[in-house]
Amino acid sequence: MTSLIQLVDHIDWIRVIDVVALLLGLLYLWLEYKANVWLWVVSIIMPIEHGYLYYARGLYADAGMEFYYVAAAIYGLVMWLGHRDESGKRAERPITHFPARRVLPTVVVGLALWGGLYWLLTHFTDSTVPVADAFTTALSIVALWALAQKYVEQWLLWFVVDLVCTLLYIYKQIPFTAALYAFYTLFALFGYHRWKSQSIA
Repeated sequence: MTSLIQLVDHIDWIRVIDVVALLLGLLYLWLEYKANVWLWVVSIIMPIEHGYLYYARGLYADAGMEFYYVAAAIYGLVMWLGHRDESGKRAERPITHFPARRVLPTVVVGLALWGGLYWLLTHFTDSTVPVADAFTTALSIVALWALAQKYVEQWLLWFVVDLVCTLLYIYKQIPFTAALYAFYTLFALFGYHRWKSQSIA
């Protein structure tokens, strides 16, 4: 029993959580690629692992973002399951393109979020990467909203987020999560082309 306790004490729990997050992330990515509504269920579970991991590595905006992810996952689940077609019948939300009328407001909101998060990080935390941390968090908020709307272009937003996160997590020495985001970066291109071929407009 004592040896078991000693073994548990010597486990690098950050690495364990990193691996679990990797496996959940791969499952989430596959479900998103397939436009499967179960992705929202997985995305309610993942923030627990990621939030702890990011906080432990000083990525405070990313850690705080996990609260948003839970709320956004619930919102996304409602948006996908609660859609109604033109006749008023419940139907699966179709994949569509980002409307031109929403581009400018979305850019303005994204920049405002980036600036606000940067200010919070520089004034209230000891973050060593406030620009990148605020950027990926702000763009993730926008991308997750676009995913809930089932816009094809949400994949392009995630491509940028994932690329920056890959470099950031390598710098912060979170290797498994960095590998996951490198895979996300590549897979976002495949996801974009798949959703584009399935979009109705």
